[in-house]
Amino acid sequence: MIDKKQTVQEHAKHDKDTGGTHVQIALLTARINNLAAHLNENKKDKHGQRGLQLMNGQRRRLLKYLERTNYDEYIALTDQLKIRRGQRIVR
Repeated sequence: MIDKKQTVQEHAKHDKDTGGTHVQIALLTARINNLAAHLNENKKDKHGQRGLQLMNGQRRRLLKYLERTNYDEYIALTDQLKIRRGQRIVR
């Protein structure tokens, strides 16, 4: 089980920041890691696999937004959460 309050406190920019991009990505990462551990034990849980794919997609969209708006914070957050980064697309 994830500790939501602790995760929010670790990644919030200020005291009232509970829904910033950093916080959302950190919470999704914690949920993804928790669900991935569950799916390693329960390989036939197809509904859980779909939920994992949806969470990965949501996190990927948030990361893409963060990369577009503030690249330095994107690098710092992915390093801190140990998330692999794709190639940067320069337009």
